[in-house]
Amino acid sequence: MSERFLAEMVVPGVECSVPLLRRFVGQVLTAAGHRSVDDAQLVAGELAGNAVVHTRSARPGGLIVVGVAAIGDALARIEVIDEGALTVPRPRKAGVGDCHGRGLWLVEQVSARWGIGQEPFGGTVVWAEVFTAEDTPDGAFAVPACEVEV
Repeated sequence: MSERFLAEMVVPGVECSVPLLRRFVGQVLTAAGHRSVDDAQLVAGELAGNAVVHTRSARPGGLIVVGVAAIGDALARIEVIDEGALTVPRPRKAGVGDCHGRGLWLVEQVSARWGIGQEPFGGTVVWAEVFTAEDTPDGAFAVPACEVEV
């Protein structure tokens, strides 16, 4: 199946950019004919939120880039590119009372697959592929896959 680039948005690495990016992803996918965009918006928000909290994109003047692509009619690829960090993003087990630590776990649950890569300029790209049709294939979420490219 071929991937078709739909849109990209560059925003400052600040908290108020996260809801803007969620709306952007939803509007782009809806305009491209995708009917179920809630999971894609969740993924965009979680990945952008992580970039704002955990990467150099949060420094003054820092940026986050979000890309949206369609893979056929029922799958979307969301990419969030940040300016890098000292750590590699990993899902973790949050405690019952923890306010944070569930973002990548959520991404893993709603994505067909997801992964992490390094950008040539030193940044990190975290991507996820999410079903956007109302009738998701049976077993689509049975084995979440994470691919790490270092």
